[in-house]
Amino acid sequence: MAGKRARRAARRERKAIEAQEAALRQQESDERYMKEAIKQAKRAAALGEVPIGCVIVYEDKVIGRGYNRRNTDKSTFSHAEITAMKRAGKIIGDWRLEDCTMYVTLEPCPMCAGAIVQARIPRVGMGCMNPKAGCAGSVVNLLQMKEFNHQVEITEGILKEECSRILTDFFVKLRSEKQP
Repeated sequence: MAGKRARRAARRERKAIEAQEAALRQQESDERYMKEAIKQAKRAAALGEVPIGCVIVYEDKVIGRGYNRRNTDKSTFSHAEITAMKRAGKIIGDWRLEDCTMYVTLEPCPMCAGAIVQARIPRVGMGCMNPKAGCAGSVVNLLQMKEFNHQVEITEGILKEECSRILTDFFVKLRSEKQP
């Protein structure tokens, strides 16, 4: 009897260690891809756009990249997420991005959250939250509404400080440029 208990305890301990190792690998992967999204956000900042960046990953490869270009393109639709989804769809050859993960530096807005649900993206990793317009938990959570045909797993706070700092620095600079 004591032998069975010891084996069960050892099995539970192995499973706990394996779960910790898997979580660490996921965190490392999340940070690697968020760094790619941050590069995209910096491209937006270089254009004078609000620095938001996004990448979409499929089978451990970035297949879609995007950054905010609303003012540059003079288009409401030129959000980082929308651009990245368009590019990923072309690579996959389908509008469904069912086996992909999205990484975005700022919590998606209502339009992008709706597009994420429509594209059936199963997981979104976010850098920082958007208390004024975020639709993945800040204002409303469109990504996990049970009433929709698809819900999205959310991981928030990936490289949060760096993502927040890029936005804060951008707006501080913008305000200082507007002052006489």
